[in-house]
Formats: sequence, structure tokens, C-alpha cells
Amino acid sequence: MTQHATTVLTTLANESGKHENLNALGAGIGALATLLILLFVVTRFNKDR
Repeated sequence: MTQHATTVLTTLANESGKHENLNALGAGIGALATLLILLFVVTRFNKDR
């Protein structure tokens, strides 16, 4: 491997720990809300009954 490739891989490995712009709680609440809305829409407009 070249020196440049090694430097790039080392830099990426050191920087890939945390993402400041990604809030786990916000993402979880958003996913839960989306799934609940989808569940409501699917059950509300179910015509097979």
C-alpha cells in the first residue's frame, strides 16, 4: 500500500467514531412516528374486511 493510501485510511478510521449531527434519540422518535403513521394509514384504509 502506498503512503498516501495508508494516511487516508488512518484518517478515516480516526474520524469515524461519532457524528455530531446525528441524534440517536431524534432518529428513533422519527422512525417510530413514521411507522405509527404508516400503521394507521394501512389499517384505516384496509378494504378487505
